[in-house]
Amino acid sequence: MTKKEAIKIFEEKKVRTAWDDETEEWYFSIVDVVSILTESVDGRKYWNKLKQRLKEEGNETVTNCHQLKMLSADGKMRFTDVATTEQMFRLIQSIPSPKAEPFKLWMAQTAKERLDEMQDPAKEVLRLEQNKDKSNKEQ
Repeated sequence: MTKKEAIKIFEEKKVRTAWDDETEEWYFSIVDVVSILTESVDGRKYWNKLKQRLKEEGNETVTNCHQLKMLSADGKMRFTDVATTEQMFRLIQSIPSPKAEPFKLWMAQTAKERLDEMQDPAKEVLRLEQNKDKSNKEQ
């Protein structure tokens, strides 16, 4: 797997992601998404309970989730449960949250931007420049 890690921002909250060039798919940190949807500081407990419940129900989405090493809050690379865009849409349906629909729209936009950049690499350069300008203004 050739992956490119990135931090995506949803409503000023970080979501760790990785892009796999081989499968052309995004992988999203499940804990980050759960934390946003449940508005909790640490979504690991909620994710562990949800994962257990979904496994008992025979939900294949949980069985097919992968783990990737991602940068954690303590600055170390740690294995993190991740899901593809399709898997994440299925998991989001299992979490009652008013943020679910806006988050799904955000994920779809993230995927579309990457596909557009693959078709026209100049768009990626422009996005990177805009993000750099935005970061400089925030400092």
